[in-house]
Order: sequence, then structure tokens, then C-alpha cells
Amino acid sequence: MHQAINALYEEHVIIIQAAGIARDARRLIDTEPARYADTMRSLLTFFREYADQYHHHKEEEVLFPEMAQQNELLADGVLQEMLENHADFRGMLDDIEGLLREERWSDAQDAVDRYCEALQDHIAVENDEVFHMAETLLNADELDRVRFRFEDGDRERGDARKAELAAMLDTLTTADL
Repeated sequence: MHQAINALYEEHVIIIQAAGIARDARRLIDTEPARYADTMRSLLTFFREYADQYHHHKEEEVLFPEMAQQNELLADGVLQEMLENHADFRGMLDDIEGLLREERWSDAQDAVDRYCEALQDHIAVENDEVFHMAETLLNADELDRVRFRFEDGDRERGDARKAELAAMLDTLTTADL
């Protein structure tokens, strides 16, 4: 597997870890609602920054356009579906944030569960289909160019912030949810 595609897989592992923590947070609603709210706000930050600004940016601005150049049919098919999912995820996060502001913990958690399920389904499609297509469509030089653009994007957004967001999950995991 090429380093560019492997980087996306590795980010998916971290995003799935966050989804698991988000689902487990339900246990806090009845006993520690303030801790629940803090945990969910931290996870919203993670999903908005790590999953969207770092990870989805790589796909939307770098990988998907490269793939569409090689096969125009993909642009109106699976790649368009992935882009629509990304937009849906942003809306879902906004909805969750609104429910948290209203202190509607159970409704917020139901929305979190729907978000996590949709996110995991999306990741499965990318892992099982889209990334394999990318490795088939793009030659080694093109994939190298994609990897360098991924690295440049992370550097521009802040490598340290990306690492901090991933490390935050360890803190939430060890918080004994």
C-alpha cells in the first residue's frame, strides 16, 4: 500500500476510536451530565478539526480531484457520494452542538449515535472501495505527489495541533467512560 493511502487508513483508525468514545459517553448522561457535556464538546472539536479539517480536506482537495482527473465517471458517482457525506457530517455536528447547548443530553446522544454510524459506514466505503480505486487509478508518481500535498496540508494546519487532537482521545479513553 502506498504511503499516501496508508496515511488515510491510519487517520480512519483514529476517527473510529473517537466514534467509539462518543458512543460510550452515553453512560455519563444520567450520572455525570456535566462531564458528558464536556466530553461531547471535546469530541465535537475532534470531529470538526481532525476528521474534517485534516482528514476530509485531504480527500476533498487532493485525492478525489486526482482520481476524478483519471476517471471522470467517478466524479459523479462514488466521489460525489463521499463529498455529500462530508457535507452531511458537518450538518450533523451542528445539530449535535445545538442539542448540547439546549442540554438535551439523550437527544444529543441519539444524534451522536446516528453520526457515528454514518461515519463508520462512510469509512468502510472509503477503505473497501475508494482507496483501492485510488491505488489502481494513480501511478506511483501521482501517489507521491498526493502524499506530499497531504503532508503540506497538515503542516499548514499545524502538525502539532493534529497530534494534540489525537492525544486528546487517549485522555478521554482513560477517563473511564
